[in-house]
Amino acid sequence: MSNSVSSVDIDSLEGRLGYHFSDKSIVLEALTHRSYAHEKKNKQNYERLEFLGDAVLQLIVTEYLLDRYKDYDEGLLSKLRGYFVSEGFLSRIAIELKLGEHILLGKGEKASGGKYKESLLCDIFESVVAAIYLDGGYGFARDIIIRHFGSRIDEDISNSSFVDAKSELQKISQRKFGTLPDYTVLDEKGPEHDKIFVVRVDVETLVSEQGIGKTKKSAEKDAAKNALRKLGNEK
Repeated sequence: MSNSVSSVDIDSLEGRLGYHFSDKSIVLEALTHRSYAHEKKNKQNYERLEFLGDAVLQLIVTEYLLDRYKDYDEGLLSKLRGYFVSEGFLSRIAIELKLGEHILLGKGEKASGGKYKESLLCDIFESVVAAIYLDGGYGFARDIIIRHFGSRIDEDISNSSFVDAKSELQKISQRKFGTLPDYTVLDEKGPEHDKIFVVRVDVETLVSEQGIGKTKKSAEKDAAKNALRKLGNEK
């Protein structure tokens, strides 16, 4: 993996993470996509580290929630944990850390906008967490994770961002009107790696609201949240 060092700005990544790796090969492995490994005939890529990082994150988030939200029952804590280790949440953190700039991608994956894909950003974030864990231990990994999104966890809980707006709207629509919300893509603009979707959701003839997002799914969630607000059932 040493031939990859010059192609990754490890110093700037360490600066944003707030962690200095003793073993650079671990973080390079965490940033290496299988397409790049195949081109360079390397055996290692981020996938095994992602597997470990997912488990480390689950534990860190679980401990944080148990410590901070002592009055919450197991069901709600489980729902919260699922949200805070989800692709949507973790990819937002990865974007803030500019992880996409550091991923080692093969030519084809790079050309298709791989460094902008939410699923890959989430995976790479998990693999970097594993790299910190292996390099510095659980304490360092926990401290860095909490530093980067402990306050975000508290903020999202306080404003109920963890609520699944689409599921809530579906329940209300079925209960009140006996029908399901209808989602329509109104517009899709921008380059392939940076699209913006505009979606409208209709609930019977009473509510028609729009939402925007980087993906169709996120635009639908935004529209559903706006519809819930209109119905007076935002939670």
